[in-house]
Amino acid sequence: MKASKEEYIRYRIEKAWKTFEDAKLLAKTGSWNSSMNRLYYACFYSVLALFAKHNLNTQTHSGVKTQLSLHFVKPGLLDKELGMIYGDLFDLRQRGDYGDFYDFEEKDIISIIPKVEEFLNTIDDLISMD
Repeated sequence: MKASKEEYIRYRIEKAWKTFEDAKLLAKTGSWNSSMNRLYYACFYSVLALFAKHNLNTQTHSGVKTQLSLHFVKPGLLDKELGMIYGDLFDLRQRGDYGDFYDFEEKDIISIIPKVEEFLNTIDDLISMD
């Protein structure tokens, strides 16, 4: 069964918010690296939904970051600060997942959770626009 474009977008948005909730739960248990991973993926899933809405395709995580900047940040559809948050999360997730002897701390995660929530809400708003 092939999902319609609207079903795919809705699925990705729901997955983004569920992943964000998972990140908050992981933070409550002190699983800082796992929380950072989930914060990044929450944003990643929401951006995939935005790209689906606008018929944009990418093959890599790096490509998603580049296309987000090119199609949404540079034209002013997404605030530069929110674009930077996505870029920062991309870099932090890489460091936490692949860097040896790198561990996030509470201060790293707690400060970014509200920014991720703002990012997700903004992407939701962009998807809702016609």
